[in-house]
Amino acid sequence: MMAPLASSLPKSLRSVWLAALLSSGLLGCASQGSTTLVAGDPNGQVQNPTQLLGQLPLPAGSLIRADQSLIIGAGDNWVGRVVLDVGRDFDAAFRFFLDTYPAQGWTVVSVIRGKTSFMVMTRQERTATFEMVDGGVMSSSSVSLTMAPRNAAVMVPKKP
Repeated sequence: MMAPLASSLPKSLRSVWLAALLSSGLLGCASQGSTTLVAGDPNGQVQNPTQLLGQLPLPAGSLIRADQSLIIGAGDNWVGRVVLDVGRDFDAAFRFFLDTYPAQGWTVVSVIRGKTSFMVMTRQERTATFEMVDGGVMSSSSVSLTMAPRNAAVMVPKKP
């Protein structure tokens, strides 16, 4: 029924009609689920993460890369992955997470330091995993923060 409507429109309006149809479909899907859609600026970055990530502290000047992040829920109970642009001072960002999170009750489980560094921390029923990539002098460093339930039931696939 929609195909005849689209074909009856002038060619210049067909793309507008298609875009409107797809947008309304995506909005309908988004409102039914619990996924928080992250709107970014033209560079794909979010500048005010507080309402998305709750009380999780982030290094000063960090920006969320919306196009690479997936946040399910919001506030202090969100799960998913947030990719941050933390600027050129990789050492400051590394120290920030290592100093600030334990001061807020997070327990450091493991830390591996290198060009790509990893940290795993737990607090109550949550696990935070940080993958940090040093961008060097010429480009920004990034941090991929994955938040998940600490004792989530793991389903092991059965062999057919």
